[in-house]
Amino acid sequence: MNKKIAYLLFLMLGFSMIAQAQEDRNKSILKSLTIGLEYRLKAGFNIGGTSPIPLPAEIRKINSYNPTTAFSIEGDVVKMFENKWGISAGIRLETKGMKTDATVKNYHMKMIANDGGEMEGQWTGGVTTSVKQSLLTVPVLVVYKVSKRWEMELGPWFSYLTSGEFSGTAYDGYLRDGDPTGEKANVSSATYNFDDDLRRFQCGMQFGAQWRAFSHLNVSANLTWGVVPIFKKDFDTVTFNMFPIYANLGFAYVF
Repeated sequence: MNKKIAYLLFLMLGFSMIAQAQEDRNKSILKSLTIGLEYRLKAGFNIGGTSPIPLPAEIRKINSYNPTTAFSIEGDVVKMFENKWGISAGIRLETKGMKTDATVKNYHMKMIANDGGEMEGQWTGGVTTSVKQSLLTVPVLVVYKVSKRWEMELGPWFSYLTSGEFSGTAYDGYLRDGDPTGEKANVSSATYNFDDDLRRFQCGMQFGAQWRAFSHLNVSANLTWGVVPIFKKDFDTVTFNMFPIYANLGFAYVF
């Protein structure tokens, strides 16, 4: 009998502790709301690519484009200073990627032939490219409430590249040594890999909107545009700058 009473007392104590923790959590959220703080947990997917702006003359044709699967998970804190204006800051874990196939002419390239030899020069032919990035991103955005349900966001983001790939294949073409008039070498297939030349720190601008679908659920859409080239400053194999440009669609749970 004593064991049953002790067990019941233990259960009552456990439920009491859970109830107290939930009450403290609710009080904390209510307190945050009174000082204009709101917490959001977001999830979404990225679609876009890494591209020069505008496309250089060396890229004659985009034969195919595959945005690949890329996700994002983000936690934000929003502080409203007035009824209309506020600021949002957060941490985002995200992936970005794409696969493309293009036809190029006099495209500067450094590649490895099937026999293991390295070649560099002006490439004319086909090029497939695969880009994959995993990033830790911090967005800092100004928030403007258009209405009770709609709000706009604009501001910079800063990213650290935790892992990245930039590789591909050059196929069915020829390479000229040095410049477009150099010695010609026909190449059926060769690979290239610029993973180690990717810049670790990236930054850019973000513009987007959120719609309050329900009391605790937002639907979000935004565009992120890199303003710093993805390759390191001393990298000169690719002779034009390339920038990450991605749209993100997702949902946010509002605490």
